[in-house]
Amino acid sequence: EVQLVESGGGSVQAGESLTLSCVASGLRFTDYAMAWFRQAPGKEREGVSCIISSESGTYDADSVKGRFTSSRDNAKNTVYLQMNSLKPEDTAIYYCAAKVLRYRRDYERCDLTPEDFTSWGQGTHVTVSA
Repeated sequence: EVQLVESGGGSVQAGESLTLSCVASGLRFTDYAMAWFRQAPGKEREGVSCIISSESGTYDADSVKGRFTSSRDNAKNTVYLQMNSLKPEDTAIYYCAAKVLRYRRDYERCDLTPEDFTSWGQGTHVTVSA
């Protein structure tokens, strides 16, 4: 059974930084693209950043581009989300998700479509105050 456990959330002031971590177990980590999503109160789940492999670039949502990015450490089965210049509108629950790399297109790009991801963590809260 695949398990994803996020950590690193908290309360910060606008302009500060946070790094989220997600440790995966029960899977061959390199066979999966890893992504971060978030959901703010009353809003739909939104894709934030995705990383296919340690050698690939990241796919970052326009709303966070230049401020957030993901990375992965395959030796530790861990994916990270580095969040800089945080804004109050970044307040949300942040989820880690995994998608098996099955088709050639999965290795070529990562669309932040929640339905494509089969495994999810429980989420970690991030609150940004003005």
